[in-house]
Amino acid sequence: MSDLPDDETLFLKTLVKASRQRSHQVKWADRDGTDRLTVLTPAEASRLNAIAHARKLSKSEVLRQTAHIPVNS
Repeated sequence: MSDLPDDETLFLKTLVKASRQRSHQVKWADRDGTDRLTVLTPAEASRLNAIAHARKLSKSEVLRQTAHIPVNS
């Protein structure tokens, strides 16, 4: 594997590191009512927790409300 370019080696190392971390899953309902499951890294989960806590909402509700924001905003 030492024959790989540096950027590919870094990418692969990052994948291995991420796969060793405990992922977090959040179930939520999309704006059309479709059930969704979002898998988050620990860093993403921490940030979503902070956003949800600041707004006194559940993580699921934050994602549901965010789904209603137009893409061009």
